Amino acid sequence: MDLIKVAEQAFATGKELPEFFPGDTITVAYRIKEGNKERIQQYRGVVIKINGHGEKKRFTVRKISDNIGVERIFPIESPFIDSITINKHGKVRRAKLYYLRKLTGKKARIKERRIVKKEA
Repeated sequence: MDLIKVAEQAFATGKELPEFFPGDTITVAYRIKEGNKERIQQYRGVVIKINGHGEKKRFTVRKISDNIGVERIFPIESPFIDSITINKHGKVRRAKLYYLRKLTGKKARIKERRIVKKEA
């Protein structure tokens, strides 16, 4: 068991990523290697689920591209994730938003959650 933990710590990126929840609209800057070139691709969509724990945590982001729903799973500790920015906080009442797969257009919208920042 100790060897597994040592290996996980060796591959941990140690990046500070923002805290986000299902229903949030985020942009993931993901490094893609094509041949000998490397570029950063922006993937913007709604987080429909977060599962796993610790270093094994993963999140699924869904976006609509040319009227086709596209989902992508990102490991949270992936060395290819350059940054994550939160565009909008969604107001949802469940943890897994699978019902969005059936909806299109205005029905697939998620209400925005207003966040009040308290100053000390």
